[in-house]
Amino acid sequence: MATDLKVLGACPLDCPDTCSWEVTVSGGRAVRLRGNPDHPFTRGALCTKVNRWLERAASPDRILHPLRRTGRKGEGRFERITWDEALDEIADRLGAIIGEHGGEAIWPYWGTGTLGWIQGCNGMAGQRLFNVLGASRHHMSICSIAGSHGLVYATGTSAGIDPETFALAKLVILWGTNTLTSGHHLWKSIQDARRDGAYVVAIDPVRTRTAKQADEHLAPLPGTDAALALGLMNVIVGLGLEDREYLAERTLGWETFRERVAAFPPSRAAEITGVPEADIVALGERIARTRPTAIRATMGLQRHAGGGATLRTLACLPGVTGDWALPGGGLSYSTDAHFPIDTAALFRADLAPRRTRRLSMTRLGEGLLEVDDPPVKALFVIAANPAASAPHQSRIRRGLAREDLFTVVLEQFPTDTADYADIVLPATMQHEHADLHNGYGHLYLAWNEPAVEPPGECLPTTETFRRLARRMGLTEPSLYDTDEQLAEQALRPTGITLDRLRKEGFARLPLPDPFVPFADGFPTPSGRLEFVSDLAAAAGHDPVAGYVPAAEVPDPERAARYPLALIAAAPHHFLNTVFGDNPELRRRAGEPRVTLHPDDAAARGVRAGDRVRVHNDRGAFEAVAEVSDDVRPGVAATVKGRWPKLSGGANANALVAERDSDMGGGAVFHDTRVQITRL
Repeated sequence: MATDLKVLGACPLDCPDTCSWEVTVSGGRAVRLRGNPDHPFTRGALCTKVNRWLERAASPDRILHPLRRTGRKGEGRFERITWDEALDEIADRLGAIIGEHGGEAIWPYWGTGTLGWIQGCNGMAGQRLFNVLGASRHHMSICSIAGSHGLVYATGTSAGIDPETFALAKLVILWGTNTLTSGHHLWKSIQDARRDGAYVVAIDPVRTRTAKQADEHLAPLPGTDAALALGLMNVIVGLGLEDREYLAERTLGWETFRERVAAFPPSRAAEITGVPEADIVALGERIARTRPTAIRATMGLQRHAGGGATLRTLACLPGVTGDWALPGGGLSYSTDAHFPIDTAALFRADLAPRRTRRLSMTRLGEGLLEVDDPPVKALFVIAANPAASAPHQSRIRRGLAREDLFTVVLEQFPTDTADYADIVLPATMQHEHADLHNGYGHLYLAWNEPAVEPPGECLPTTETFRRLARRMGLTEPSLYDTDEQLAEQALRPTGITLDRLRKEGFARLPLPDPFVPFADGFPTPSGRLEFVSDLAAAAGHDPVAGYVPAAEVPDPERAARYPLALIAAAPHHFLNTVFGDNPELRRRAGEPRVTLHPDDAAARGVRAGDRVRVHNDRGAFEAVAEVSDDVRPGVAATVKGRWPKLSGGANANALVAERDSDMGGGAVFHDTRVQITRL
């Protein structure tokens, strides 16, 4: 009797934890998936979503063959074709578009459906091909870019402390992050800290499942977190408990920044944020007297017009207290920048005939409807579902419906976006291909070994682009590098070999343990934490860290028409729009819901269980009302990740503007005002 095979891999999804996993294969079939208990951070646990991975892979809705559109765009009507027919049509159409409009008329649109360096958005699989074709450059602006830019102005990098060191903290502040839903493995380190006496504070406009487990919860208005941080620092300085030695030796511009802090007494911070002044004072005093303090801030916090400034200012708080110097102290946002992946070797920008224009993924509607010289004539969608996940859905649908737009979608399932494709190409799932991953919530690299053969005619994304390059007659040798060659090129600077990863499944970066990232200085121009930044000034920002308001939330004219600030946070049962079609997870999630504070519900004649319309001048979606003080007054809370076609035709992103945040062109999902009407 054949022995079951155990194959090590890693979860590819857009979550900081990048779980190490183990696939059991019997008779050529994947029969079991479990977390790898040997991984020091993820410790053998998968989430409620990924536990249904193999069920999802075997779904009857899985796309297994190339498809060609037969109906109108958006109808989702297709016929099966061969790979040869699909590649011939794509090659012919691209050749004609390049001949008439040039390569920039092609837009390769990557999403975060997989974060892999080989198959996914981290490595932008196929980027080399699009460089050779002279295609437009895709700006990955939807997730974390504003906060990353803000952190660079303060600390020189977006990479903060090692989340594993939260176990050493005496005060943990979970700022704008729902840890138990989005990256739950950090909770184990927090529990370790709690056993040693740590106090846990959640700061979030919504009393999330994480906030309910915290010792204290503060609920600021969306987009006001930088004002709250300044108010807390005002309390610390007022007590005379700032770390003066650290400020003198390790920071730049303290005296100037101190004046800004002085302008935000607790009374002003309370007025801006809606947090009671007494709560600001109490937390400020706790921070002042507790070392080390660890702050966890994630991406939802910076999705508004002042998002970059928010993370920049939050990074100043551990500078005032000296926590950056302590194991278990400082701020954690993303560990991505700690990984020295050779991105230049992967992307090969040198293959492009010239530097081409950049198109922003959060402005897809604008790009398809307004961009000219040349217009976008071909769209490749890779590991993305922008018809559900990008801002201003009605504009995106109008753009995708253009008959003169040739759209190719690489997909596993018939998403809202795939319904608009001219050609759909079947993509493999994680346990069917090779990939290289890093966590952005820990310091471990992982190799994903393919466990089984792909079903039907599914191909890894890399192989799809190798075949397309051949069909187009391209001779650049690097277009045909194998997945293993790509991985070896990416790994060269890390000191970790592919052979080691294939044997062990994962490896920690060769860094000290515990890791204090700025023990020897900051990677800023001055080598110090910069409260005042010449780089920020040169980019057109305030040289001094501070509070930049959201655009819609504090706008009195907008508030008069649309009185509620909408938060669409990460759901517990979906991950972005991945799993949004899984029948069991949809059953657990229930109907789309929106939560109102009792005062806001009463003002609208809304009771729990009523069907309501959530709307503004950009769009609307329908939901079932929940009435609870889990949300603060003036806020309406829902979740992202719903497939519009399975949820009445729209989700919360129908209401979001195609507008940039203050830094990096980031998205503004949490800078949206709405009205709610009982149906």
